[in-house]
Amino acid sequence: MDKNLPQNYFSRLCRAIIEFDMITKGDRILIGLSGGKDSLFLTYALSILRSRSATPFEISVLTIDPMFTDALDTNPLAEFCAQLDAPHYTKKVDIAGIISKNNGNDPCFTCAFFRRGAINRFAVEHGFNKVAYAHHHDDAVETFLMSILYSGQINTFLPTTYLNQSNLTVIRPLVYFRESEIKTTPKLHGFTPIPNPCPFNGHTKRQEAKDMIVDLEKNNPALYAHLGAAMRHSPTSKLWPAKMTREQLQIKHLTFWNKEINK
Repeated sequence: MDKNLPQNYFSRLCRAIIEFDMITKGDRILIGLSGGKDSLFLTYALSILRSRSATPFEISVLTIDPMFTDALDTNPLAEFCAQLDAPHYTKKVDIAGIISKNNGNDPCFTCAFFRRGAINRFAVEHGFNKVAYAHHHDDAVETFLMSILYSGQINTFLPTTYLNQSNLTVIRPLVYFRESEIKTTPKLHGFTPIPNPCPFNGHTKRQEAKDMIVDLEKNNPALYAHLGAAMRHSPTSKLWPAKMTREQLQIKHLTFWNKEINK
């Protein structure tokens, strides 16, 4: 395979990795590869970075079979990884059965939770210290909007996250890439993405957020950029203070009315 990455792609990949301290000397990184466009590009891009980097690190790849179908063929993924000199592993996790037992309640959360758990366990058991996921900038913005709309919190995932319990660090090297760009990347590595076997694909809260952003951008072309900017810490941000507990509010109430506080 002739490996090539446009300079502007390579620069943004490096920017994310350097800015957010994602890779250090001697790292053993496990990449989560579903076979979709995002994780294929991540695997390809990190293999190129490994060959060019002055900081030595290792990459291996794990595909979780969520058992949504009986015919998931991971051999093409293994061949793709072999061309990149990246060991490939597969692990079956009956996520489909778990979702079925939950009557399909919040299937995306259930799938992500058990998929991450399986990858993290595999990483710990096989001596990896970092796990790489292919979340891009659109994923971060959509998660940010979903958090506000569906949980009332200002929150999104971080580019780099240390997990205390497992002593693993999760990295997301594609955070400076738009999904529209990644859709064109199969022409770089020549591998056709595997269709998503999830029966809920396209019918999720994330898809609702994605469609909402597209719709709102029709009247406000800067909307996406503004959401992206709002994810950053800013000295100009003005938010209400954290909500007080009942006990804290009672003390302030008694103080205001000059009443004695019972201890």
